[in-house]
Parts: sequence; C-alpha cells; structure tokens
Amino acid sequence: MSGDNIIQTKTRDFALHIISLYKILIEEKKEYVLSKQLLRSGTSIGANVRESKNAQSRLDFINKLNIALKDADETDYWLDLLYTSNYINKEEFTKNENELNEIIKILTSIIKTTKSTLDK
Repeated sequence: MSGDNIIQTKTRDFALHIISLYKILIEEKKEYVLSKQLLRSGTSIGANVRESKNAQSRLDFINKLNIALKDADETDYWLDLLYTSNYINKEEFTKNENELNEIIKILTSIIKTTKSTLDK
C-alpha cells in the first residue's frame, strides 16, 4: 500500500470519528459552535487529501496537502479547546490527538518527499 493510500484511509477514518464526536457534542453536550468548527476542519483534511489525487502538477499536489496539513493543525486547536473546556474527556482527546498526530507526520513526510523530487 502506498503512502497516498494510507493517508487517504487514515484521513477518511479520522473524518468518520470526528463526525461521531460531533453528533455526541451536539446531542448530549448541546455544544454547537466549537463542534461545528471541529467538524468542518476535521473532515476537510481528508477532502483535501482526496482532492490532491487530481492535482494538475506536483506543486498543486503539494499545495493541496499543505492545505490538509493546515486543516489538521486547526483541528488540533478545536480538540484542545473542547478538552480544556471539559466538553470532551481526556480519553477522547488523547485518542483523536494520537490519530491526528499520525496524520500530520504522514502528510509532512509526503510533502517533504515530493518537494525533494522537485529539486532534482
């Protein structure tokens, strides 16, 4: 399985976890503002990774993955706020944080590798 397939699978699975967390936040915690931001950024990571498949060039590919990386960083921010404000517990935070950090590492690696091929 190539790095692209791994990142597509991981970001899709992460988006599904974020959707589930969003449902819990709005139905059980009655939290609508931060959870909507989390939903938007958390699902956007995979959308941009998916969009990178149809990039018009390597630079466009890198740009799409950089957008996904920014969305991942934003998602980390919303998760931190939800945890710090006690909307999600430590276990939920840690689980999502670990998945997100793995996605960030993979995205960073793909971007670095692709950039290095541009220089050759």
